[in-house]
Amino acid sequence: MEKIRILYAMETIASGGVEQRRLLLAKWFDPNQYKLKIICTNAIGAIPEELEKFGIEVIQVGDFKHPFHISKHKKVLKIINSFRPHIFHGATFEGIAMAAIGGNIGKVPILILEETSDPQNRSSKANFLLRQFVKFSDCIVAISPNVKNYLINKAKVPFQKIRLIINGVQIPRQVLSEELNVIKNQHSLKNKDFVIGFVGRLYDDHKRVSDLIIAISLIKVPCIKLLIVGDGKDRDKLEKLIEELSVQNKVILVGNQSDPSSFYKIMDVFCVPSSREGFGLVAAEAMLHHLPVVATKVGGLQDVVVDGETGFLVPPLNPKALSEKLQILIDNPELRTRMGNAGYQRAMQHYTADRYCQEVENLYLTLLKQKGILPN
Repeated sequence: MEKIRILYAMETIASGGVEQRRLLLAKWFDPNQYKLKIICTNAIGAIPEELEKFGIEVIQVGDFKHPFHISKHKKVLKIINSFRPHIFHGATFEGIAMAAIGGNIGKVPILILEETSDPQNRSSKANFLLRQFVKFSDCIVAISPNVKNYLINKAKVPFQKIRLIINGVQIPRQVLSEELNVIKNQHSLKNKDFVIGFVGRLYDDHKRVSDLIIAISLIKVPCIKLLIVGDGKDRDKLEKLIEELSVQNKVILVGNQSDPSSFYKIMDVFCVPSSREGFGLVAAEAMLHHLPVVATKVGGLQDVVVDGETGFLVPPLNPKALSEKLQILIDNPELRTRMGNAGYQRAMQHYTADRYCQEVENLYLTLLKQKGILPN
């Protein structure tokens, strides 16, 4: 039997959650049964190289000026006609547009859309467009219960078209003590230091690392350190803020890391200060490292972090609230341990990569059988 061909579409491939999940699927699907290809607007960083190691071609079509950018859809259609996918799975608004428009024109048998964000300020026009795209597709995947609620209550997507598949993350690898010692020495970290961690892109409108830096300036503990893993367009702006607040001796920026596992291992508490978040993969990753999580009460973070049990939820855009909850965890080692263990149990039960990949494959197989592409 011929291989099942799956075409993915998305915005820029960098280091975000969507591309990390595509990498999980690339590792999961048997190359003897499936052939995968990815269309994106742009590709930067290590993940495109990782995908290509698994034999997955990554094709860049350039930025969309709007969802109906004709020259871009012509490029997509050319790829469809060449690859002849059985399934076209689009995520992010650009990817959704590519799958819904190109997939229908190119007569792809199965069209799956995926809402990956917490679109608090999406316009009524954009919600209308999303409804039309869903109308001409088989289903839309919601990555968290919060995103599902948005699709039902704000975007007004028909309930029967929505499939809830909660995100998953890789179980962390074992990290040797020698590796941890090297990192500690590189960044002048001492055993007595209390390390608060952040992992993510430095896009401050979204990730609000500035709020976390301000929160650190409010905590009057001499041995506190903020470890920031990630990079992005607002790094210079954040470095200026660090200088203005005179916390250069408290904040460590280590840039992008292809595998942040060893950095999680030297953290005592993890923080996600985002202004919006469809899911918050890093919160689940931190929980798999037995870390209590202080996160903002937005989007899918409200589904991942159980307030008072696996960490704390605070209002967004509120450095003082962040600092207060961080202070509680600094002062209470037993609470940190209890919350860290509870978070680990929750993540192992709900947020593993294997569970996520199996649910995606089950969706594909169900639709392939419904369309008569695979036998029942």
